[in-house]
Amino acid sequence: MNSQLFHIVILKCQDVRVTGVNIVAPGNSPNTDGVHVQMSAGVTISQTSIRTGDDCVSIGHGTFGLLIDHVLCGPGHGISIGSLGKDHVLGQTVVSNVTVKSVIFSGTQNGLRIKTWGTLTTGYVYGVIFMDVVMRDVKNPIIIDQTYCPDNKNCPSQSSHIRIDNVEYINIRGTSYTQKAVNFGCSSSTPCRNIKLQNINLTWENQPTHSSCKNVLGTASGFMVPPSCV
Repeated sequence: MNSQLFHIVILKCQDVRVTGVNIVAPGNSPNTDGVHVQMSAGVTISQTSIRTGDDCVSIGHGTFGLLIDHVLCGPGHGISIGSLGKDHVLGQTVVSNVTVKSVIFSGTQNGLRIKTWGTLTTGYVYGVIFMDVVMRDVKNPIIIDQTYCPDNKNCPSQSSHIRIDNVEYINIRGTSYTQKAVNFGCSSSTPCRNIKLQNINLTWENQPTHSSCKNVLGTASGFMVPPSCV
């Protein structure tokens, strides 16, 4: 409760389980991520409630084989892969094999987010599955932001060199707080590839929502609200 920064940090660990945990901080408290995972493999976060002022779960560089299952998120900034690429690391910035399923977002700023800095740092996000997710008045239910540059310092008007490939969104439903429910803002230098949408149903004030796509290649199938721009 009420950590001054991240509540739980899993760093350079293997085969860690976080289950049955309740994390609480004010919705306006900065940098109070619920769980941060970085440079770790085989982590599971399940049956957990996270209400904070920042990401419910933030997923940093070097995360492999992460499962997030049956988590309640909100208030907060959602579940975020990234931000990636701010600082140069030895080798590439990499996140792979992440599964997020059976999660409920309530009143969050974002739902399912991938964000990378607009820098020259290279790397990739590969093999991500988001499935069976419910949104309740979420501002950005589905978002990829590859021009992330808070305060416009050191990266204005630049795009990311981190490749986002093979990301699936399956059975995502609920309500958006804004009319733009799906926003893929991918990099002009390293476009998103193999983005797959299946059975999406996101509404706004009982009206249809819309999608925005930049530099993204993929497929859409099944029920699709908003209509896919992929």
